[in-house]
Amino acid sequence: MKISYTLVKEEKNTNARFGCIQTNYGTYDTPMFMPVGTRATVKSLTNEQVKSCSSGIILANTYHLWLRPGDALIKKAGGLHQFMNWNGPILTDSGGFQVFSLAKNKEKDIVEEGVHFKSHIDGQDLFLTPEKSITIQNNLDSDIAMSFDECPPASASYDYLKNSVERTLRWAERGKKVHSNDRQALFGIVQGGAYEDLRKYSAIKTVELGFDGYSIGGVANDGESKEDMYKAIDYSIPYLPKDKVRYLMGVGEPIDIIEGVIRGVDIFDCVLPTRIARHGQAFTRYGKVNLHNAKYREDFTPIDSECDCYTCKNYTRSYIRHLVSTGEMLAGTLLSIHNIRFLIRLTEELREAIKKDILLEYKDEFLKKYNHN
Repeated sequence: MKISYTLVKEEKNTNARFGCIQTNYGTYDTPMFMPVGTRATVKSLTNEQVKSCSSGIILANTYHLWLRPGDALIKKAGGLHQFMNWNGPILTDSGGFQVFSLAKNKEKDIVEEGVHFKSHIDGQDLFLTPEKSITIQNNLDSDIAMSFDECPPASASYDYLKNSVERTLRWAERGKKVHSNDRQALFGIVQGGAYEDLRKYSAIKTVELGFDGYSIGGVANDGESKEDMYKAIDYSIPYLPKDKVRYLMGVGEPIDIIEGVIRGVDIFDCVLPTRIARHGQAFTRYGKVNLHNAKYREDFTPIDSECDCYTCKNYTRSYIRHLVSTGEMLAGTLLSIHNIRFLIRLTEELREAIKKDILLEYKDEFLKKYNHN
């Protein structure tokens, strides 16, 4: 069975919506935050720890798994769920972002057929096409696959973006033609920078191709302003069907999740919660805290007194600061549990606010606390 989406309620005062995604592993409510398991693992966590955060869908990365251990091996193992022992839904991205961001020395050559680039691991010459990306994802047997798109930098000119949108549409059509996994949904990706006409055109034409869900791409790039990110959402959402999932790629700042939900986004993903955890940082209701800071040496309170995660129930800031200061691996694990649960709990609260038509009030209250520091 492919995933499907049911719209349950639209918020009265915004474009926000509460819905459900039906999968082969159960039904999951939206808005939803999805933890990222780049190499078939959410960094520093076991699957049981990820589940303890009330995670639903998780992500894995086509580019990285293609290079190591290889999609053929994962297919032989029975697919990604069997390989990594995850009994929940998985979304695989197309590898497009990694090709454009991780290519060794940023060397890449975009041609109509695909992208020539060098592996970030050993400099090997590689060539990824829309057909190859979809074939890899078919082999991985994820629940949701993503179309292969071009990911232009935030600094790209209007003319470049216009050509890029057309190329992404052609690539989307080519990928759709070779998609052959009947259990796997395929999402299209809307591009176009912060230009209203390009986003509208990209959204309309992508929807005409007929996908199982739609993603707003080209956001959260280096050098992109918050204003441009929100414009990209505003210019895309009105042209996406109400009966399909809307996915904002690569966004994990709490404020951006709230703004995305207000604008009508259903699902989000980002490496941010585990990345900042590895650097000793944590989300709290009163903004981020840095556990390297000496002021936490004798702080025997939880990271966030309002949090219900395993870490906050069992450990103090003082202890976690000790782990961070001594370079203990457990620090990253405990902080990752907290940060992922923080974002998932945020989306749970956003759902309740949508149900009660108080989302804007919720946003105001959240920001009063979050911007406290």
